[in-house]
Amino acid sequence: MASSAIHHSGATPYDLNRDRLATYFDSTAQKAWIDLTSDAPVSGVRATVRAGREAMRNTLLSWLPDDLRRTRVLDAGCGTGAFSVEAACRGAEVTGVDVAGGLVDVARRREPSFIGHGKIRWHAGDMLDPAFGSFSHVVAMDSLIHYREADLIAALAKLGERTSHSMLFTFVPRTPLLFAMYQTGKLFPRSDRSPSLVPIAEARLISRIAGDLPGWCIARSKRISSGFYTSHALELVRCG
Repeated sequence: MASSAIHHSGATPYDLNRDRLATYFDSTAQKAWIDLTSDAPVSGVRATVRAGREAMRNTLLSWLPDDLRRTRVLDAGCGTGAFSVEAACRGAEVTGVDVAGGLVDVARRREPSFIGHGKIRWHAGDMLDPAFGSFSHVVAMDSLIHYREADLIAALAKLGERTSHSMLFTFVPRTPLLFAMYQTGKLFPRSDRSPSLVPIAEARLISRIAGDLPGWCIARSKRISSGFYTSHALELVRCG
């Protein structure tokens, strides 16, 4: 999840998709997303998604240093803020950014009164905005999964210009089932009016990273599958 919905001529595919996400997560999906990221009762399907997201969050947290004091971290697509809080509790100076202002408001309300040496600055906006400055680590958990491969690579390139150590991100792997669902428009029920997930072939993505992101290498890789949740994480680190 990535700016407030501002439509203008000359908008890129990334801009248009970002704006659709802003509308979706601040209207149709807001209550469902708030419930999903809390301990509120949810359906069996959503429970598998909740468990999958928790496992993914723990995976990405395990790829960051235990001591993040004096370290700037960008939570790109922070949603209701769970990852930002965990990183701040390790001492990080976290910038939590999300396209959905309503979810950022929830994150502010959920922030614990004490997070040790860390701090969090919440923003509703575009995660690619260079005004947020530079970071040691960037984490984009399930916030690039609605973008085409070319837009995902372009986003990583922009984030990489301001990142000194690592970029952690997830994508939807192109399995035969997920791709078939994508082709028939059934990754989400039509009534949800949700932006589609975009399955991406892992081998092709790895090739694009090697060719289009000079100076970055893949360090770790892990796929999480939990019922209706399937997401693949990659850790990019500085190399060369």
